[in-house]
Amino acid sequence: MIMSMPSSSPSLPLLMYLPLLLTLIFLTSTVNSLTNPSDVFALNAFKSTISPSSISPWSCLASWNFSSDPCATPRTTHFICGITCSADSTRVIAITLDPAGYSGPLSSLISNLSALNHLDLSENSFYGPIPPSISSISTLQTLILRSNSFSGGLPPSLSALYNLETLDISRNALAGFLPQTLASLSSLKVLDLSFNGFVGGIPKLPRNLGQLAMKGNYLSGALLETSFQGLNQLEVVELSSNKFRGVLKGWLFLLPSIQQIDLANNSLTSVEVGDAKATMSDLVAVDLGYNQIEGQLPVNFATYPSLSALSIRYNRLLGGIPWEYGKKWSLRRLFLDGNFLNGKVPDVFFSNGVSISGSFGDNCLVGCPRSQQLCGQKQKSASLCKRVYRKRPY
Repeated sequence: MIMSMPSSSPSLPLLMYLPLLLTLIFLTSTVNSLTNPSDVFALNAFKSTISPSSISPWSCLASWNFSSDPCATPRTTHFICGITCSADSTRVIAITLDPAGYSGPLSSLISNLSALNHLDLSENSFYGPIPPSISSISTLQTLILRSNSFSGGLPPSLSALYNLETLDISRNALAGFLPQTLASLSSLKVLDLSFNGFVGGIPKLPRNLGQLAMKGNYLSGALLETSFQGLNQLEVVELSSNKFRGVLKGWLFLLPSIQQIDLANNSLTSVEVGDAKATMSDLVAVDLGYNQIEGQLPVNFATYPSLSALSIRYNRLLGGIPWEYGKKWSLRRLFLDGNFLNGKVPDVFFSNGVSISGSFGDNCLVGCPRSQQLCGQKQKSASLCKRVYRKRPY
């Protein structure tokens, strides 16, 4: 009699529940793994282009371990910093890296982060060109690449970022002419291109710009009103340490919302200042120091009701100090040193109730007592002043 062996196959009821069991296991393992696969791919590509030797063990990027989902919660060991995810944990909406010295090019595949609205890689050592593919991230509102080593030009394709509000690529090694498409950034409010190697003039600027900084470049030529036309919200203009030349026209001081103007360390030769008596000007500070401005001190600066700081130091100005400057009660800082101003300093500057700091030194003034703070620096020699005024009397 042949004995039958016991069956090793699972019972029928167990087979019926196996698909359900597998589904439960899968759901349990992926409940916190909802990040869009395209975003995961882009993050991985972003990290892979960075030199491993520049990723310190304590840095944010060191915690980017792709064995875990980037937006999974809680993030106790992996992706503990550097990224922000959407409320439903499906999209990466921000990258804000720590200043850890990361070195490498910026991957063009970062454009796969199609929901990104904030990218900040500042204070690191990224190099190479800014990938034009960034312009395809239509959701981007903030792009900060400050203090890296990016080179090449400013991609004209960036003009496609119609939601961009802040663009800061200062302190890099960028060069070339500024693209004429800059005006297309219709949402841009803050633009900082300072301390790069840009050349040429300033193109038409975005109409909603509030702060403009292009210090420390090689920009040149005259400042044109057409570049600033329609900028009714512009409050701050910082263009010092460039090569701007010629006449600075009065329209700049009369922009509707302007508060601060810095054009120090350029090659301006003349300045025209419009009368602001009929305006509601909010102009607070003007710095025109270290240029080549000739002529006399513009009296109309005294007509700006809120002007509190004025520097025209180290230029080639002649003539006297207008008494109207001393009667301007809003003025708190006045630097006129390093010119060829002559005559007697108006007594109003030394009256009780007048509190102005600054310097009138290194001029050709008389009656400027060294005991007064404004006159603490000595004047030019009489022989030098005579030679200057013999050639160009005022």
